[in-house]
Amino acid sequence: MTIESGALYVIATPIGNLEDISARALRILREVRGIAAEDTRHTGRLLAHFGIETPLFSLHEHNERARLEQVVARLREGQALALVSDAGTPLISDPGFPLVRELRRRGLKVIPVPGPSSIVAALSVAGLPTDRFAFEGFLPSRSAARRERLRMLAREERTLVFLEASHRIAETLADLAAVFGGERPAAVARELTKRFEEIHTASLRELEIWLDADSDRRKGEFVVIVGGASVASEADTPENRRLLAALLTELPASRAATVAARLTGLRKKALYDLALALGNGAPLPMEEGSRE
Repeated sequence: MTIESGALYVIATPIGNLEDISARALRILREVRGIAAEDTRHTGRLLAHFGIETPLFSLHEHNERARLEQVVARLREGQALALVSDAGTPLISDPGFPLVRELRRRGLKVIPVPGPSSIVAALSVAGLPTDRFAFEGFLPSRSAARRERLRMLAREERTLVFLEASHRIAETLADLAAVFGGERPAAVARELTKRFEEIHTASLRELEIWLDADSDRRKGEFVVIVGGASVASEADTPENRRLLAALLTELPASRAATVAARLTGLRKKALYDLALALGNGAPLPMEEGSRE
């Protein structure tokens, strides 16, 4: 197939192992008139490895908007261009979104060339549910802000996917365990497709111990995958336990769950499961600051 004139090709490039690049990606990188790269030096080494001499120009978070009109003009002249990031699929926690959004708004063609993705690679081998997942990218760098974001996600039932840097991975795992609970299943994927690749699945508390056992495990680029909250945990709060406990003194579990669902807006099934647990004598959690 020949490339289309006036189109921007969004091309996934290897995240580590150069053999992961597709034949289609290599052909298009050779045939386009120019390649917009997050880091021209990094991409230049990739192109040199494959003997590709297509001219490069930079497009990163600091110059993306300034480059927009140049890209639009070249596309309207009929030139085919490519967009790549340093590794993986462009726009996924990488520059390119303002450009692609504006090109589509102006009716210009944008064509994906799929390939390597650390997110999908990690999900495929983590051993955690993949039918529904939410990508959260990088968490805030400060612990207080990070924990606040995690509290917002604590009841999310979908598998959660995060990216993290080596200098924050230990703190992030500690905050995940503190907010989600140390028993929540999770996986750490480090240096995917590279020489020192490691994928380890365990509870969040066990992952903290695993990371601390070897300083080399803190090196590299990380994908952290955390299993979603159970359905019951959505309803299992001290307030809902007190509400159900009061209702259960007068109503059967099914009716108590119905009334509680109407009052809280939560799903009846989750509240019914909690009501059954309370009916079997499940203890109320101690509130913060209380004493036995």
